[in-house]
Amino acid sequence: MDAQPNSPEARDIRYHLHAYTNARALQQAGPLIIEKGDGIYVEDNAGNRYIEAMAGLWSVAVGFSEPRLVEAATRQMAKLPFYHNFSSKAHSPLIDLAERLVGMAPVPMSKAFFTNSGSEANDTVVKMLWYRSNALGQPQKKKIISRKRGYHGVTVASASMTGLPNNHISFDLPIANILHTASPHHWRDALPGESEEQFSTRLAGELEQMILAEGPDTVAAFIGEPLMGAGGVIVPPAGYWEKIQAVLARYDILLVADEVICGFGRTGNMFGSQTFGLRPDIMVMSKQLSSSYLPISALLINDKVFEPLADESNRIGTFGHGFTAGGHPVAAAVALENLKLIEERDLVGNARSVGARMQARLRELAGHELVGEVRGVGLIAAVELVADKAGKAPWGKAGALGALVNGLLQNNGVISRNMGDALAFCPPLIITEAQVDAMVDALRRVLDAALPQMRG
Repeated sequence: MDAQPNSPEARDIRYHLHAYTNARALQQAGPLIIEKGDGIYVEDNAGNRYIEAMAGLWSVAVGFSEPRLVEAATRQMAKLPFYHNFSSKAHSPLIDLAERLVGMAPVPMSKAFFTNSGSEANDTVVKMLWYRSNALGQPQKKKIISRKRGYHGVTVASASMTGLPNNHISFDLPIANILHTASPHHWRDALPGESEEQFSTRLAGELEQMILAEGPDTVAAFIGEPLMGAGGVIVPPAGYWEKIQAVLARYDILLVADEVICGFGRTGNMFGSQTFGLRPDIMVMSKQLSSSYLPISALLINDKVFEPLADESNRIGTFGHGFTAGGHPVAAAVALENLKLIEERDLVGNARSVGARMQARLRELAGHELVGEVRGVGLIAAVELVADKAGKAPWGKAGALGALVNGLLQNNGVISRNMGDALAFCPPLIITEAQVDAMVDALRRVLDAALPQMRG
């Protein structure tokens, strides 16, 4: 990197430790500094414009610089810039949002609890589950089953449920009572000749064997994203969730649906649980809840979860958990306006219709010699890159090809994200068919441009 001593790039390197970044590599290459956003586009400090094909971090549903969200924040900031929900306090935006979310839920829910991020929300899930088991006189019922390649956050408990090695290595994770069962990635993990239904049956059987080996009376819950996001955009195979839920019901194990990425229209329904037939006891949501204009997240819990919590809080004298900014009035006001926009502009319908265009256009690339699999639903997809299609083998070290193509794509005006060798596409829900075409056309050019670099 060639940066002036007091340039933004140099000062970023000097003072800023980045999330999810190789700190040494950043010192050499420098950051990409984004200064503006408009619709599906962002602009860097050199004036270069990009299609933000990841909606920031899977999250800017209504696009960047939406005036109504700015106005909602300004109005609420002037009226009540902060208040909390400790010690029986509340405020109108929080009450309105809680009512709205419980009413929107695809299965009966009882209460909303507010946090500031998906990680905090999933950390809270763990504490609630343990609290509930104690309330029910089941102190041994503390284990939570997650999945390999699942993503649930980065706090100590939520990172433990995350099933990705880089979230565990050198952090001394996972903590006790967190287990991981198989990833439902048929293309990568199915046995030769195994159909999707057969693969799903095998995975449900493996889950049941894990539960029996651990002891059903020790397992509190199973957590899963309806569609896996940061683990590679893994679409569940045919029959998967039906079979998994049958196992959970057999042993009285709660289901937690992590809707942080799938929620609020991403999969072509309001919630991923609707798209894939989940009937959760707890739903976790963030990101598109406010289009990430302000930090906010929420858990929805049903009566089966709430009633024991309420009884235990009465026995102890309080539910001793909460966050200073949980349900922040400005964030709640922005979330409410964001949900209005999603409904008024039928962005869920747009995710279905324009999402179908995106899925079809990306699948046109399936014949390219560097593409192993294209997968997705609605406005979320991944293109898995390989050097050897037949053997599904990477180019050198796993992730190297994904990094190469992702870098070339950014240089061609599209910001994606490579998760290993899988390139993710998760644009704002406002994207048009013409913009999808521009995004996919850029990817096609980049795939062709990568070939001589690989061979040279």
